[in-house]
Amino acid sequence: MSAPGKTASAPSLTTPVQFLKGVGPQRAELLDRLGLHTAADLLFFFPRSYQESGQVHSIDDLAEDKLLSVRGTIEEIDARGSAEGRSMVGVLLKQGDLYLRAVWFNQPHMRNAFKRGQQVLFSGKAKLNGGRWEMVHPQVQEIAPDEPDSKSELLPIYPLTEGLKQHQIRSIVRRTLDDHAALLEETFPTEFLGQHELWPIHRALEQIHFPKDEASLEAARGRFVYQELFVLQLALAIKRQRQRAGAEAPKLPATQKIHARIMARMPFELTAGQQQAIREVSADMAASVPMNRLLHGDVGSGKTIVAVYAMLLAVAHGQQAALMAPTELLARQHMLTLGELLRASRVRIALLAGGQTAAQRRETLSSIAAGEVDVVMGTHALIQSEVEFARLGLVIIDEQHKFGVQQRAKLRSAGGDPHYLVMTATPIPRTVTMTLFGDLDISTLRDHPPGRQKLHTYLAAPHQREKWWKFFCDKLREGRQGFVVAPLIEMRDDDDHTAGAESLFESLANGPLEAFRLGLIHGRLKTAEKEAVMHDFREGKIQVLVATSVIEVGIDVPNATLIAIERAEQFGLAQLHQLRGRVSRGQHPGYCCMFAEATTEQSQKRLQALLDSTDGFHLAEVDFALRGPGDLFGTKQHGLPPLRIADLQRDRAVLEQARDDARQLVAGHPDLTGDAWARLRKMVLSRYGAALELGDVG
Repeated sequence: MSAPGKTASAPSLTTPVQFLKGVGPQRAELLDRLGLHTAADLLFFFPRSYQESGQVHSIDDLAEDKLLSVRGTIEEIDARGSAEGRSMVGVLLKQGDLYLRAVWFNQPHMRNAFKRGQQVLFSGKAKLNGGRWEMVHPQVQEIAPDEPDSKSELLPIYPLTEGLKQHQIRSIVRRTLDDHAALLEETFPTEFLGQHELWPIHRALEQIHFPKDEASLEAARGRFVYQELFVLQLALAIKRQRQRAGAEAPKLPATQKIHARIMARMPFELTAGQQQAIREVSADMAASVPMNRLLHGDVGSGKTIVAVYAMLLAVAHGQQAALMAPTELLARQHMLTLGELLRASRVRIALLAGGQTAAQRRETLSSIAAGEVDVVMGTHALIQSEVEFARLGLVIIDEQHKFGVQQRAKLRSAGGDPHYLVMTATPIPRTVTMTLFGDLDISTLRDHPPGRQKLHTYLAAPHQREKWWKFFCDKLREGRQGFVVAPLIEMRDDDDHTAGAESLFESLANGPLEAFRLGLIHGRLKTAEKEAVMHDFREGKIQVLVATSVIEVGIDVPNATLIAIERAEQFGLAQLHQLRGRVSRGQHPGYCCMFAEATTEQSQKRLQALLDSTDGFHLAEVDFALRGPGDLFGTKQHGLPPLRIADLQRDRAVLEQARDDARQLVAGHPDLTGDAWARLRKMVLSRYGAALELGDVG
């Protein structure tokens, strides 16, 4: 008997699972594998699916060819085989004084699925056979001896681990609900529940585990989907609000004179999308609230021009701008682009990258700190501790998803409160922008600069290789250039050599492309070697560049109109679209040919999608559907906990509603102050406080 005042045995949401009814030390170890440590974990361990069981009936209720469920105890097990290899397993189910026989033909493994005295639920259509009811191949569900008959037509199916059965986890969840659900406090105020037509927590929890019908399940699930997405959107809205409230950036308005001076340097007439993006960026930079904007668009849609405009706007006001790219190739491409646009200009540009000598690096760092550099292009080298800016007014992160959260934050905090623009050439599905980038404003480029030629895409069979290389050579003789891409630098000895860039280079140079000048580029080459190869390719001294995916972004050679991709099934859809985007950037049509081997069903879908469309935004949605949200950018990049019940594809409408509701609530109640929102605030901070640097639960 417990001592007076001792509450160790009292129900608690934090009670370890080991001490819950029906668990014990051994099952606690199994539950631990599923991430279930406390009573609260079990309450929110939602079923992964449901099985229609139907109302449990008496054997007396059975009728010919009517689908019914019957519960009973295994009385006898009979297994027979024949010389022809046929088999029959028969099981006799006892229900009081009544019996039902279940039969499986040619499924000998069913003999091991039963043991005498076992409680089971058979669901199927019964027939009278010799005066006794019989079910052939019924669905089987093991039942715990003390588990009551289900009043539900939907049996919950939970994720399992070896050693744990469905009836056991159901029984544990049922008891935990009975003993602990009442301890849960409602997160939402009563008025909020009514306004949004949400079920209260206790009703929703009961019905998501043991729904009485489909309608109840949908209502219960709707409550938890909305709650999960709403809490995420609240976290993003709070971060957005704090960024705006606590920082002061330099005001950098685009006056008529500055705007005209910048536009005079643009090499072509801007698209409507570029002009709109520039208006949005200009409006942001004119304010003292730091710009916090994502610019995303399709391959070749002209994001760099928008970035150049923003950098020159900062420089016009005496501020420094920094652009961080994930690779030195991309950083140097930006240097070339900006250098061309600013020829004969007084704007001072510098590169800071890992491939520089110590002396070059010291000189560049000194110039940046002294304010003698206006625009700095760089790689990860920009976020090292020794980099100091004199007056950093603008930070641009290119191909932002290739950097981690902390890496992006370091550059952002490198000097005061700069304006902040992140860019990606990978179009992002709308639901993903509302989650991973929900704290940013969004600018989207969907159109392309005029003059772009048609891009042709092919998936070639092995017997078409000779025909493709003949076509490739004909185009080279016309003066064009091309890429040949392999997924890896070199393959293992037991793999197809064509998938390794080094072996591929040798086979092409001594085979179908022996009459042409070839170059090789991959990540293991030294910086000087890569730069020399790229220089010769841009100048036309190299006609064909054999490469790995290092050319995925940042390579802009208008005369390159051909690309062959070996082992295309090993690349992701977004990556294939990026690689294809290296061609058709000038006045000549582009041609992309993919070779694939040993394709899976999913890789076939990726390749077919690429054949069907050149629209990056459509392909992003296809990629999202094929891979799901978890894979799209990876948890290391966005740092957010995975969603437990919401599905960003299925629940898009709920997500949009949750975002609107969250922004409205935070606008009226910054940081969710007030007693009515205390529990909701605690939930937001406990789930997303660390990932989004929102502070302490306190």
